[in-house]
Amino acid sequence: MQFLAFGNSGITGGDTVTLSASLDKSGLNGVLYEDANDPNGIGLLTWSEDPDFFVSKVRPLFARGFRDTGAFSGLTLKPEYAMMGRTYALGHEPNLEEWLLNRSPKSVTDPAWPWAVWYPLRRKGEFNALPPEEQTAILREHGKIGHSFGEAGFAMDVRLASFGMDKNDNDFVIGLIGKELYPLSACVQAMRKTRQTSTLMEHMGPFFIGKAVWQRNHQA
Repeated sequence: MQFLAFGNSGITGGDTVTLSASLDKSGLNGVLYEDANDPNGIGLLTWSEDPDFFVSKVRPLFARGFRDTGAFSGLTLKPEYAMMGRTYALGHEPNLEEWLLNRSPKSVTDPAWPWAVWYPLRRKGEFNALPPEEQTAILREHGKIGHSFGEAGFAMDVRLASFGMDKNDNDFVIGLIGKELYPLSACVQAMRKTRQTSTLMEHMGPFFIGKAVWQRNHQA
């Protein structure tokens, strides 16, 4: 999955209605978000099993004259928000194919869950030097909070491994998906108290907060 954020939407003619129409013509799966913190900002999430897709299919969206619209060509990239990651498994998932290929696209394209918080993170190096059983305990503490929000119907999460896939060498990309924004903020707040976040996190963010205005998943 790749997340890109842009400014100048609506200023250069690329309002979200026009951008949505351009995405319809593209045939791509994805999500278009309106940036809650930038009146002229948008975010674009896309995905594919083939990483060549991001170069051969997504990049042409931003070329002038794409499908006779060039709707994305006047936007200004916000490189600090560029994120890319791959799905991964921990070994206890009951249906590996569903987990790796289908779960995340379904989560981000559920029309009843339009709000999203996307951010990268990097752990401190000492986490990797801890014994496996201690790592497991730390991750279990963190994961219990996420599971509690999920089981209560407040949030879904997308977790992507990002090692070596961005300029800041982040470890993961996290997407929190919700029906409303408040529970997503509350989830982030609750996780601040875990050992992983409070003592073993090198950095988190920047955070993109958006609401989906266009979604498509052909395999849904």
